[in-house]
Amino acid sequence: MVMKLGSPHGSRVYWVTWGALLALTVVMFLVDGLSMPRLAFLAFVLSAMLAKASLIGAHFMHLRFERRPLALMVLVGLLLTGTVLFVLIAPDAVRIAAMNHR
Repeated sequence: MVMKLGSPHGSRVYWVTWGALLALTVVMFLVDGLSMPRLAFLAFVLSAMLAKASLIGAHFMHLRFERRPLALMVLVGLLLTGTVLFVLIAPDAVRIAAMNHR
């Protein structure tokens, strides 16, 4: 079976998604060098990370072709896993930051 470039399964979708992910990564890297309020920086970075995760889930995990309940289940699972990992790592980051300020 030959897939056309414009079909939903064609490689063009993956290249465009890769380009969008690369662009978001570069913008995140550039924003890191700016002097901006910490809360605004965190809001931007978290929004960009959620956008990247959505692109990956929709295009590379093919969730855009699945029924909504399955896609929501995967999304909630990813967000819960990320939250658990953050909660487990954050205390160490705070402790290390406090040690560096002594």
